[in-house]
Amino acid sequence: MSTVLSVRKREAGHRSTLTQLRKGGAIPAVIYGYKLDSTPISISAKEFKKFVQKNGRNGVFPMELDGTRVNVVVSEVQQCSLKDEVNHIDFLAINMSEELEVDAAVSLVGESVGVSEGGILMQPNLEIKIKVKPTEIPETIEIDITKLAIGDSIMVADIREQVDFDIISEDDYTLVTIMAPVASVEEEEVEKNEE
Repeated sequence: MSTVLSVRKREAGHRSTLTQLRKGGAIPAVIYGYKLDSTPISISAKEFKKFVQKNGRNGVFPMELDGTRVNVVVSEVQQCSLKDEVNHIDFLAINMSEELEVDAAVSLVGESVGVSEGGILMQPNLEIKIKVKPTEIPETIEIDITKLAIGDSIMVADIREQVDFDIISEDDYTLVTIMAPVASVEEEEVEKNEE
């Protein structure tokens, strides 16, 4: 956390001003939250990218704003899908001693037994909402799927006891399911009809 991102206040708004900022290698952003009014800022796209590569998207960003150091987390990122560029960022200023609610990415680890038998892996929810201290925000929450057979699922209730933080998402929030292959479902229906 030694790198401090320097940001500049900017004028709110006009589309032409925002386009100029982006062409100059900056990202328009806004910072709000703990002890701060909503303030339009700009941040170097290169610095932001470097920081995310080093500390992850869920990291705490120390920022210098008008000579004051502020700790922030990324609240929202708007991206241009065509160019894979960041168009705008919302930063939330935080109190480092208070827990906050964040969305943490869910990553699956291992090869499921059900998939190796022809099942189809479905991951309906890629993130879960957690409550955690800013210094303990995980980059991802890993879920081991090796024992999942066809028809098995993992819900939030199944992992709640395995993590060191509060999960706010509901117990029945599905994280991963192994579905039966389409062909075998059709075959079963044909067999039933023949009987």
